[in-house]
Amino acid sequence: MAEREANRAGVPPVGSLTINDPDTASSRRAAVGEMVCAALDRAANVGRVDNDRLDMFYGYDFVTPAECAALIAMIDADCHPSEVVSDEGYASERRTSDSGDLDRFDRLVAEIDARICDVMGLHPRQGETMQGQRYKVGQQFDLHQDYFSLKRGIWPDNMRTGGQRTWTAMIYLNAPEAGGNTWFRDAGFAMQPVPGLLIMWNNMRADGSPNPFALHAGQPVEAGVKYVITKWFREGYWV
Repeated sequence: MAEREANRAGVPPVGSLTINDPDTASSRRAAVGEMVCAALDRAANVGRVDNDRLDMFYGYDFVTPAECAALIAMIDADCHPSEVVSDEGYASERRTSDSGDLDRFDRLVAEIDARICDVMGLHPRQGETMQGQRYKVGQQFDLHQDYFSLKRGIWPDNMRTGGQRTWTAMIYLNAPEAGGNTWFRDAGFAMQPVPGLLIMWNNMRADGSPNPFALHAGQPVEAGVKYVITKWFREGYWV
């Protein structure tokens, strides 16, 4: 369905994609942004944040309380200190949470994965494996961008595994007692954790170049624990 949706929107098939410089405008990334925005504007129970700097959408009750509890148990069972990909490899000074990749072949994970792809109109093969994150008191993820740049030495590897990250989807599985907002500093707003809330944003500008206003941070948890799952989408096939 996602491939048909893309073709109707005039987006070249993903399988025929040539990966371009990640820092420049891209007609394909621009077309994908338009397609996903159109799909989300049509979707039932999905709203758009009123912001002229960033394409941001949200949907409440995207997962049920029982699904949230099951995903939290999965994250707890497979957590390790979170990593940040840098030119030097993997470092975690700016990201103090715990993370764990979720088994994409698990029935519940696959069902939620498909639900996200369906509402956004993106091909499942464009999506990276969903990652679970746990933030305890004081833990955070400092300001960062999800997209790649030639300035980072990791681009050649990511060019071969689907290219640029275009969209990000995140689901809050619970609400900590205090703190833990997702702060889009330069876009001028923050999203507060609500159990079952799905948020989705375009990491690209309208012309398909990286959007600096997508800069965001997982603010420190002040009381309790925060659990989220995050899924990143590539311009090409990641799988």
